[in-house]
Amino acid sequence: MTTRTPRGPRARGILLTSALAIALAVVGVPFYWLVVAATRSSREIFDSPPPVLPGGHLAANLHALQESADFGRVVLNSLAIAVLYTLCAGAVCTLAGYGFAAYRFPGREALFGLLMLGLVVPAQVTLVPLFKLMAELRWLDTYQAVLLPNLALPFGIFLMRQSLSALPPGLLDAGRIDGCGEWRLFWRVALPPMRPALAALAVFLFLYQWNDFVWPLVVLRDGSSFTVPVALASLQGLDETDYGAILAGTAVAAIPMAAVFLALQRHFVSGLLAGAVKE
Repeated sequence: MTTRTPRGPRARGILLTSALAIALAVVGVPFYWLVVAATRSSREIFDSPPPVLPGGHLAANLHALQESADFGRVVLNSLAIAVLYTLCAGAVCTLAGYGFAAYRFPGREALFGLLMLGLVVPAQVTLVPLFKLMAELRWLDTYQAVLLPNLALPFGIFLMRQSLSALPPGLLDAGRIDGCGEWRLFWRVALPPMRPALAALAVFLFLYQWNDFVWPLVVLRDGSSFTVPVALASLQGLDETDYGAILAGTAVAAIPMAAVFLALQRHFVSGLLAGAVKE
């Protein structure tokens, strides 16, 4: 007597594989086209039918990019700003999340709810007040004007608070009973279990600052201090635009983002899920 393999699991497997293949194509084709366009001249990019294989203009596009925007300096500017922002905003969000999760004080929930309103308020609403504040402080065209307004990011504080809320309730109290000081309690007891959440926060903060366009465009005026998105936008001319150079710069700008995500991807999903389920 022969046994037949159930068709249900096999059909589900085929359907899942097909869906993943379609999703991969939807996500991967634009990136492949970006690589192809970065190696083509502006005229070839708009050929019909469009080219599907890489060309030989990558060096020329990178040279034009360097000549037009001093792109090497721009990339270093963005790297320095993104790394510094990740470290500073990560510290602020972690400490704020620890404060909301570990301490009970009057008005805690109301204050946290007010902070969470920042998630639904569009950033464009605060552009004018922040610009006037930077002008009063004489910080226009400085990196502190780019960094400081967004250090206490509501999503980062929410993520760290949820991660800390998932710790065993008596863990911090046990540390206090053993005579552990508050700073040591944070550094030695609360912080080690939060490594996945910290990795997820670092990825989010780095990508947030690396891709930020509107606020650096508002406060930065000198081309030598531009970030990558602002420098690429400045290459769009009224009469003529070198799309080959712009797309080559876009491809180069994607490398640090991919490197950060690949380096921390093992912790990214688990960090985002931290605190979602409590035992």
